Amino acid sequence: MRQSANELKKRALKKVVDRKEIVARDPYRLHFHIMPPVGLLNDPNGFVFYKGQYHMFYQWNPFQTEHGAKFWGHVISEDLVHWKEAQIALAPDQWYDKNGCYSGSAVVFRETLYVFYTGNVKNEQGDRESYQCLAVSKDGIHFEKRGPVIHVPTGYTAHFRDPKVFEKNGRWYMVLGAQTEGMQGEVVLYMSTDLENWSFQGTLAGSGRHGLVDFGYMWECPDLFELGGKDILLACPQGLPPEGFQFNNTFQSGYISGKVDYETVSFQHDAFVELDRGFDFYAPQTTLGASGRRILVGWMGNAEEEGTIQPTVQHEWIHALTVPRELEWKDSKLLQRPIAELQLLREDEIQYSDVAVREKAVMLPRVNSQVFELVIEVEDFDATVLSVELGGKTSFHYNANTKVCTLKRGKFSSEGIESRHCVLENLDSIQILKDTSSVEIFINNGEEVFTSRVFDKLEADQVRFTSEDGCVMLHVRKWNLKRVIDY
Repeated sequence: MRQSANELKKRALKKVVDRKEIVARDPYRLHFHIMPPVGLLNDPNGFVFYKGQYHMFYQWNPFQTEHGAKFWGHVISEDLVHWKEAQIALAPDQWYDKNGCYSGSAVVFRETLYVFYTGNVKNEQGDRESYQCLAVSKDGIHFEKRGPVIHVPTGYTAHFRDPKVFEKNGRWYMVLGAQTEGMQGEVVLYMSTDLENWSFQGTLAGSGRHGLVDFGYMWECPDLFELGGKDILLACPQGLPPEGFQFNNTFQSGYISGKVDYETVSFQHDAFVELDRGFDFYAPQTTLGASGRRILVGWMGNAEEEGTIQPTVQHEWIHALTVPRELEWKDSKLLQRPIAELQLLREDEIQYSDVAVREKAVMLPRVNSQVFELVIEVEDFDATVLSVELGGKTSFHYNANTKVCTLKRGKFSSEGIESRHCVLENLDSIQILKDTSSVEIFINNGEEVFTSRVFDKLEADQVRFTSEDGCVMLHVRKWNLKRVIDY
């Protein structure tokens, strides 16, 4: 017998209470990132500014550190930094979402919050069914489900999900991730005038279209917005083979940019570009902030099957979201920077000017800790390689000869080091946010980003700077960062 929403939510809350001490004892709990109170977190959902507050929902399995029938967890903030838990928003209690309230988005219309999500169903034969569903709220806390508003159209498999809704020219539009019956990944477009009745408009982008030859068997988590005069489509193609430094994770996350014609449902766009070069970044979602900024948050994970080897599962939780990032379109590239509000966490500032880094390691007094922000400005680069060792097995490197940036970390499941790379013409600055078991590295004011979970020994390791074949002059600033997440 299917359980009611109240029964499911009570079970989830009991799990939170029963495991609270076990979770809290984990030294790898993060200080300023959104995490699950217990269980597994994945995609950010319904990121929206509503009635003076930011609402962030997320995919949540409270009962296991594995994927399963997902709820929508919910946190609220006034400044994108200090987040507080709210009531569980959605539970998988209806025939159309009984195997999971999957990812989606939220918009505000006439003071009402409209939430769209994918209802995941396994039928009696074990086959997947999917429905695009609507729930509404007058207060941002309590939600009334309205049921399916879109069924899978002809020509597509049940891998049809992740609705992202937005307004354009007085109409509502929805982009959806899809898989054709020919096993090609696409993003499709729907249109509505009232948010309840939707019409299929056609395929916007995908594998085999506009130069993207054989580009994945499924595209997940689309997000379409305009920034700096460009239409930008975020998407997560599945099934891309590695190409040199590109596409080295299990699934990929990136964007294409160009111009959308909503009347003909066509998108003239440039090549696909990865959003993040690290190990753990997927399913990003954006919203318009109160001041008009385009703000992005991603899942600090990547659907790795072996993800449960992360040491946090011993304390019955896994995964987190990235810090919010402001987006800018500049010089034909999408830049990502930590939102300015994160500076509220800074304390105990330390500065060092004219730091000469040569082959012998430079260790600056008090530039250590497991939770910090480090800003490194390159004043003169007269060497082959600059290395920044963050403690344990985590380090960042730039080779001026090959123009290659590299992030290294210790493997989770075995001994040894693994790496991710990108090509960068020059190195001007490095901004590092370190939070016990996560690291986010922003290069050249957001030109490239590396996001990863890292599980080094939890000691106040000294940051070490070294160079090869010459000297690099640096200006270094470091702050400790306050703890603001307490669940």
